[in-house]
Amino acid sequence: MAFANQVAVITGASSGIGWAVARELAGRGCHVGLIARRGDRLQALADEIRTAGGKAAHAVADVGDRSQTLAAFRTVRDQLGPADLLFANSGVGQPTPLEPMNVPQVENMFRVNTLGVVYAIEAVLPEMLERGRGHLAAVSSLAAYKGFPGESAYCASKAAVSVYMEGLRIQLRSRGIFVTTICPGFIHTPPQDSWLNTPKIRKSIEDLHLTRIGLPDDIAKFALYLASDDSEYVTGGIYNIDGGFMAFKTKVTDYTAEKEK
Repeated sequence: MAFANQVAVITGASSGIGWAVARELAGRGCHVGLIARRGDRLQALADEIRTAGGKAAHAVADVGDRSQTLAAFRTVRDQLGPADLLFANSGVGQPTPLEPMNVPQVENMFRVNTLGVVYAIEAVLPEMLERGRGHLAAVSSLAAYKGFPGESAYCASKAAVSVYMEGLRIQLRSRGIFVTTICPGFIHTPPQDSWLNTPKIRKSIEDLHLTRIGLPDDIAKFALYLASDDSEYVTGGIYNIDGGFMAFKTKVTDYTAEKEK
């Protein structure tokens, strides 16, 4: 795989999938821009990458805030140059109770999960259009395919990402810009681990005969492919990286009842 010092900017880079993607890309020669809320974690990752001989820049931002997001992208762009790959990964998830409804938390999920992708694309798209090349990748979720009871707001925020990216993919197909949506399955990340380790959820996953619960590195390997010259014939699409989950018909209540408790 050839990378030729491409610039990749990753949001949500302070942990989980974003952290793994940044390390994988930097290890193969990409210059990486790191954006997230936790500055200490970003600094540690940037230091690790530089110590290993890579190039990294970082900036702190809440991607649900447009002004913060645009300013952070300007910071990493000034140090690394224009982005060749955007990996919009930031996300938050909370249950959607009914009594009482948690409207402020719902609004925040849409700001971070949906508008955070829009703001990130706003930051990099103009220069991609000028150069006639680039790749926009956003992390959605298998939850985008179905409204899970007790998780309706999260599902809706991710469905909005998938549909938004689908429209962009068609709109940008003649402009040299590829658009990819990634829908991870069950992935070991800090927000998910406590839920994934409950006996009921583990039994439900085993019943699906999944190969295993995924790791952030599984998503990072796909991001590596997207950033490489080997993906030049892949003009975008929606990709489920899920260990086979979508191959089975399941009752979504099996996976949400435990969260509602």
